[in-house]
Formats: sequence, C-alpha cells, structure tokens
Amino acid sequence: MIGKIKTINKIIDTGVVAVVRAENSEQAEKVSRACINGGVSAIEITYTVPGATEVISSLKDTFSDEELIVGAGTVLDSETARTAILAGAQYIVSPSFDLDTCKLCNRYQIPYMPGCMTITEMVTAMEAGADIIKVFPGSAFGPSFIKAIKGPLPHAVLMPTGGVSLENVDEWIKNGCVAVGVGGKLTAGAKNGNYKLITETAKKFVEKVKEARND
Repeated sequence: MIGKIKTINKIIDTGVVAVVRAENSEQAEKVSRACINGGVSAIEITYTVPGATEVISSLKDTFSDEELIVGAGTVLDSETARTAILAGAQYIVSPSFDLDTCKLCNRYQIPYMPGCMTITEMVTAMEAGADIIKVFPGSAFGPSFIKAIKGPLPHAVLMPTGGVSLENVDEWIKNGCVAVGVGGKLTAGAKNGNYKLITETAKKFVEKVKEARND
C-alpha cells in the first residue's frame, strides 16, 4: 500500500475524484473502470452502494496502486471507516466532520476528507488533523465561496463536492481548490450503460483541471 503523502499527492496531481454511487457492485466496478480509462485514478466508492466494502476490496485486488487509488465515501462513523480501511480503502471521505473517524484515520495514516460548510467546521476539522476539507455541498454557494474561505483561511486545503461541472470546474481550481469531487456530472452515462461517455467525460475533466492550473 502506498503511503499517506503519496495518496494525497496522487489525488492532487490528477485533480479529480470520481464519486461513485451505483445500484449494485457490478455497476460500481464498471463505472470505476470507465473513470480509470479516462485518466481519473482516484475513485471514491460511497457507502450508499450495496456491498461497498466488497467493491473496494475487488478494485484493490484488480488494479495496482499506480492505476488506482480507491477511497470510501459517505462514511458516517469510525466503525465504517475501519471496515473500509481493512478492505483496502486508501482514503476516507465523509459528508460531515466526525472526530472519532478523524482520530482513527490519523492512527492508521489514512487521509481523511470531512465535509464542511462553515468556517467553524473547517477550523475544527483542521485542528483535529483532517488532511483535505471537502467543501460540501459545493452547490450551495458555488466557486466564489472558495475565495471567501481563502480570505481568513489561506492555508486551508479544499476540495468541493457537489455543484462541480465541466462548465465551472476551472473556476473551482482557479479560486484555490487542490482538487474537485465529481459524481453525477461525471458518471451519468451509467444510467443507460454508456460507459464510454464516462471515459470521455473523465478525460474532459482532467484536461480542464490542467488548463485551469496553467492559466
């Protein structure tokens, strides 16, 4: 297993985390493969997916660390986090901040990305040792909110999830986000079995992030 710093760096290098919500484990694996083929190597399997633990384990067995870094999403408590880590999850993402989960991730040197919306939540999470703050739901305020956060917290490491699209991903990056989490705007093709569309969309997201960083 690659170390904590390498995991964080790989997420930042690509700049995109694919948030995979699926109806079953088979669909989740197909979506993950399509994202990987499009250059998105960071896959977040949410715990709303039936058999999420098994999907994480299967992906870990199927792909090398160079091809894929798999994380667990919608993790609400430390018990679920530990289960995911034992299955091979290399980072943990939550919709909210949970201190016990943060402590557990720090104990095992696994990056933790809690969902926060207010400055108070962000500072609390940062003080506890959260590695990346997931600005969630990003759709509530939009990319301009990042500039507002960066005013008092210029050192905050931010990644929005929710409200990120091909049309605005450059704004999120230019305003100071190290990466973005993308769900339905990336994986919509799965609804009708169009996994090629997911691959094509993944390529577009990766390219737009690169362009935004180079501007």
